[in-house]
Amino acid sequence: MIRPFPIVSVIIVTWNSKAHLSTCLDRLSQQAVSDFEVIIIDNGSTDEALVGLLDRYPKLNLHSEHLESNVGFASANNIGARLAHGKWLVLLNADAFPEPDWLEKLLQAAETNPEYSFFASRQIQAHNPELLDGTGDVYHISGLAWRRHYKLSEKEIGHQIEEVFSPCGAAALFLRDDFLQGGGFDEDYFSYFEDVDLGFRLRLAGKKCLYVPEAVVYHVGSASTGKRSDFSVYYGYRNMIWTFFKNMPSPLIWLFLPIHIVTILFFVLYLSIRGQGKIILKAIVDALRGLPKVIEKRKLIQRNRKIKPSELFRVMSTGLFEPYREFVQRNRMK
Repeated sequence: MIRPFPIVSVIIVTWNSKAHLSTCLDRLSQQAVSDFEVIIIDNGSTDEALVGLLDRYPKLNLHSEHLESNVGFASANNIGARLAHGKWLVLLNADAFPEPDWLEKLLQAAETNPEYSFFASRQIQAHNPELLDGTGDVYHISGLAWRRHYKLSEKEIGHQIEEVFSPCGAAALFLRDDFLQGGGFDEDYFSYFEDVDLGFRLRLAGKKCLYVPEAVVYHVGSASTGKRSDFSVYYGYRNMIWTFFKNMPSPLIWLFLPIHIVTILFFVLYLSIRGQGKIILKAIVDALRGLPKVIEKRKLIQRNRKIKPSELFRVMSTGLFEPYREFVQRNRMK
């Protein structure tokens, strides 16, 4: 018998993801633990992904909501969080396929490491399982963020449990109360960087994130929006700027602002060469237009900050040329 208030609520946001959703739900049906509910928020899809799901997965404690329009990844997850009943909140992309013991390993890590309140999974590339898709997120002093160990050897890298800056939102575990009290995802972001932004805010509130290598998912990645699309460029860079100005505490924001500006100029040049100069310029202009609202949010965030800037500095990436080495390495592996 399914308990009305399970310990975990798994939220899946889908947007025309029918091709992957069934595989994701199949894997959830095989989990070693069963005390969880699944909440699917369909973001105005036109592929009828929800049709017949309840009949196909009678053993899953499944609830679905179809939204009339695409309100964005951030807003849709927040809707799911408000509907959830579990103590723990799991965010899982429709194109992320967990191993049978994935949820069990996350909960075990949470129980044995109570000083941590949010957790990152080990993501492996679904189409190339020899390579990692990420082992938690890195946040650099420039404002850039990236998935740790992306496209490195799955066999050789990332087998140690350790603290990371934040989890990738494709497969992450949060205390539901922390998620909601922290404001959830910033709905102005629509999509991209919302997980890094939330992780940043939780860190400022004194929370810590743990990477759990035994909690494995296979991730397709960018299945809906495309890795180099104008959509991902626009929202990625606009939201990166907002995250830096909203969350970086003083005096760090003044120390790192020149690096932030140089980084943006570098990508303006690079993306202009790639034919996406207009898109990143629009992202920058819209980011600047939105700064007054961002500054208002900043005031509240910084007023409620519970850690010293030095504590935040400890968990950020500080190598001056690290993001550029990361960028060059990833482009060589395309």
